[in-house]
Amino acid sequence: MLKARRLLPPVAALPPEPLYFLRHGETFFNAEGRIQGHLDTPLSPRGREQAGDAGDALLGALRADGFDPSTIACFASPLTRATETMSLARRAMGLPADDFTTDPRLMELSFGRWQNRTWPEIRARDPGEVAARQKDVWSFTPPGGESYAALTRRVGEWLAGVSGPAVAAAHGGVARALMVLLGGLSTSDAVSMPVHQGRILVFSGGKGRWIDARSPVVQAQGGIGPPGDLC
Repeated sequence: MLKARRLLPPVAALPPEPLYFLRHGETFFNAEGRIQGHLDTPLSPRGREQAGDAGDALLGALRADGFDPSTIACFASPLTRATETMSLARRAMGLPADDFTTDPRLMELSFGRWQNRTWPEIRARDPGEVAARQKDVWSFTPPGGESYAALTRRVGEWLAGVSGPAVAAAHGGVARALMVLLGGLSTSDAVSMPVHQGRILVFSGGKGRWIDARSPVVQAQGGIGPPGDLC
């Protein structure tokens, strides 16, 4: 049974369905376990490969769902790791690489002064703040940053302006906001969900499912997945 949710901002009466979400591919910061937030970082070679894999998966998913890939609206966070992911995915689909719209409301959660640091560094520098975060991850605001609750409000505003099937390339925090807004998860469950790179998270009918190029349907019955590693 899902836990009770906090009140969330209203989204469009008819949210985009399906919404195909791509988390950006791996970056050098990801490989080092370093927090990026609003920092602008490029993809690693592995991340570029993951973006191409995501394009393969997306092409198959769109065709399986009866959509012409060339007609689907595509959006991305303006941060380089997301725009690179969208460009490489579109190229893998045989589409013009740059034919998509960027929107700052799809940017990653801002971690403020914790950006460019690893979690061990943060725990050593701000043990009290880390302890406060552990009590309520969703509502906690990092020093100089923003909370998941605030992030969800801006993602909800973006959703309200999107109609019809759509594709979005963005970040782990944005994925968790969408899990709450579109995927049927509580806020406490969403913060502990894994957000995979090189896969597509499809939201439809109040549920979400992961797909990838190697396994066309990872979770055929819907359901985003078990708790796992934070991004």
